[in-house]
Amino acid sequence: MPDPTSDADLHARWRACLALTAGLMAIGGGVTFGVAWFARALDARLLGWPFSFWVAAQGAPVLYLALVCIYARAMRRLDERHGIDEDA
Repeated sequence: MPDPTSDADLHARWRACLALTAGLMAIGGGVTFGVAWFARALDARLLGWPFSFWVAAQGAPVLYLALVCIYARAMRRLDERHGIDEDA
C-alpha cells in the first residue's frame, strides 16, 4: 500500500479524481444538452406527450443518479487504492 502522505501519491490521487470527475461531467453534460439538441428529432408521442419530454423528465434524472452512484463507488475504490480509508 502506498504512503498516503507522499506528494507523488497525493498528486496521482488528485489527477485520478479530476479525470473521473471530468469524465462523468462530460457524460452528464452530453445527456443534458444532447436531449435538448435532438429533441425535435425525437418526434414520437408517448401517452400524449412528446417522447423528448419523457426522456428529459424521466431518463436524465435516472442517469444523473447513476452517475452519482458510479462516482461514489469509484472514489471509495480510489481512496482504498491510495491508502485513505474513512472506516479505519
